[in-house]
Amino acid sequence: MVKQNKIDSTPTPGWKKGVGILVRYGLPLALTVLLVVYMFRKVNFSQMLDLIKHGVDYWWILFAMGISVFSHIFRAARWRLQLDALGIKPPFMALCCSIFGCYALNLVFPRLGEVWRCTYVASSQKASFSSVLGSMIGDRLADTLMVLLLLLLCLVVAAPALEAFLAKYPVGRDLMDMLYNPWFWVAVAGACALGWGLLRIFRDTTPVKKLKEMAFKMWEGFSVVARMKGRWQFLFLTLCIWGCYYFQLYVAFYAFPFTRELCHGEGMAFGLTPCLVAFVLSSISMAIPSNGGLGPWNLAIMFGLSIYGVTDAEGTAFSMLQWSGQTVMLILLGIYTMVYIAVSKKNVNHT
Repeated sequence: MVKQNKIDSTPTPGWKKGVGILVRYGLPLALTVLLVVYMFRKVNFSQMLDLIKHGVDYWWILFAMGISVFSHIFRAARWRLQLDALGIKPPFMALCCSIFGCYALNLVFPRLGEVWRCTYVASSQKASFSSVLGSMIGDRLADTLMVLLLLLLCLVVAAPALEAFLAKYPVGRDLMDMLYNPWFWVAVAGACALGWGLLRIFRDTTPVKKLKEMAFKMWEGFSVVARMKGRWQFLFLTLCIWGCYYFQLYVAFYAFPFTRELCHGEGMAFGLTPCLVAFVLSSISMAIPSNGGLGPWNLAIMFGLSIYGVTDAEGTAFSMLQWSGQTVMLILLGIYTMVYIAVSKKNVNHT
């Protein structure tokens, strides 16, 4: 009698699932709350509300909200180029709604939106989820490279203001001393060499194999950009996406009198440089998991504006109003996405 191999179907313990959910969704929520509380403790709340109620030109906020819609449309167009190269050809409106829904879902469940948009496109097009996921990872890697390039531009253009601001604070002075210390870079190089050595030594272990597999998928999704026909269009659309991100923040500068002054101040380059500093810092802050960027994004904007003399109350008022406008737009786009998906399913069922 031949023995059959039993498949281990033991379900994951409930407490482990609970811990996983808590870490994935509870931690970003807790971080959001802590950072918002910290931000509001630094400002006069009544003064901030007074700034929002009086002297704000809301037409500029609405203008910024409109620009944000185009950033999502450009992102959908860029993603379509990658999917076309993989032989996946969803309708353009479906791609737009996948982006709308992704960002709307991230307001409630950080990072879940990316998984949802890949699942939605893969299931609706009967495509490989891994291929769609790889293209999305390539999409995000392109954004990461863009942030790094903008950071370098910011360090060049706004170096005097950044150094003057950091020099006022002990932490800032220590940071500058560390960056100019050659031994710091020796330590960084040593840490990189140690990490590479450990990966080589433990290359046959399961965690390292999974890490290599994930890195391969990321590279596969990103490398398709270099091989596909529309790579120059991809570059152009990337500039369009980040141009929209930048100018929606710049347009909002005209909504408040204290940021409007930066656009007309001497040596401010029409406010382009202060906006670049705030924009780059806020873009980096989005790497911190939180609900829709609330907390990290606002603190980054407040810090960036403070370099140019904007008070904490003013910076908080600006960041909260701008964030609220973008959030309202994402909610509206999320509702539109729900309606589009419902109508699409209804049409499929009737055919």
